[in-house]
Amino acid sequence: MNELRFKDGIKDGLPIALGYLSVSFTFGITAVNMGIPAITAVLISLTNVTSAGQVAGIGIIAAGGGYAEMAMAQLIINLRYALMSLSLSQKLDSRYNIWHRLSTSFCVTDEVFAVASGKNGEIPARYMYGLILLPYLFWSGGTAVGAFVGSILPDEVKSALGIAIYGMFIAIIIPPSKKSRGVLFTVITAAALSCLICYVPLFSGISSGISIIICTVIAASLGALLFPREVREEPVDE
Repeated sequence: MNELRFKDGIKDGLPIALGYLSVSFTFGITAVNMGIPAITAVLISLTNVTSAGQVAGIGIIAAGGGYAEMAMAQLIINLRYALMSLSLSQKLDSRYNIWHRLSTSFCVTDEVFAVASGKNGEIPARYMYGLILLPYLFWSGGTAVGAFVGSILPDEVKSALGIAIYGMFIAIIIPPSKKSRGVLFTVITAAALSCLICYVPLFSGISSGISIIICTVIAASLGALLFPREVREEPVDE
């Protein structure tokens, strides 16, 4: 069986990169709409590759949140990447040393994980570098275009484009919500808690970052308790 090559990673990463382009473009516009300087938005995407985490992060920045609030929100939102990386580490070949792990781990996104984990056999470092290269460049480049274009567009156009990223998140949660009652319950619970915190005067002192933490932890915990996934035992060969 032929080993995976750098150009194989490039080929597999291109569809991911094209998908990231529109999302990062919208993120750039959203950041500018929140008062984040364009260059800051680009630096955020250069050092982070997480759409949900970045959108939550700029919301905390715009609201004047503290470092602890930011750290907790990012930890909860992005914790899944640690689990993905642990799973993916079992497929890496013996030459995938600590330096390769450090330089590729920050770009293990949902899509990169799905593609890499679906490959047969061991994964060499050269393939991973190819797989993450275009998604990283398109993510950063799309943010730059969106941020700098957003700086010169009329306010009406920026506002219209700025809601596109929220439409993307809605499009992400609707399909699994139709298939799973647990996911639907978790989504509705998180939305209800968010509205409760936002509109009930008693909770008016809760910042956006803390609100994200509360909604995520409570909704996810209730979803896991009330709708646990069944673990299927694999037959044991005698």
